[in-house]
Amino acid sequence: MECVVIYSVREGVDRATVMSVYPRHKAFYEAFRADGGGLTALGPFQSPEAGLSSMGIFTSRSEAERFIAGDPFVTEGFADPKLLEWNAVHLA
Repeated sequence: MECVVIYSVREGVDRATVMSVYPRHKAFYEAFRADGGGLTALGPFQSPEAGLSSMGIFTSRSEAERFIAGDPFVTEGFADPKLLEWNAVHLA
């Protein structure tokens, strides 16, 4: 079963702060994928009502948990993750 992780930026954290952490986050997810991590997609929501939030799709809950444990957005206290197990139906 796949796992979706939705990040919500913590109260009081602005876009400038998020963007200052982004280079470390990007380096982390690139290394995670290069090392065989089960991350299949990620990115921010573009709608204004979503605020500063994003999501990632993982091949399993354990891969999602492993990612969260090392992601600078979480380890540095800027985002709160919510894990949702997802019984995806792949059509292609």
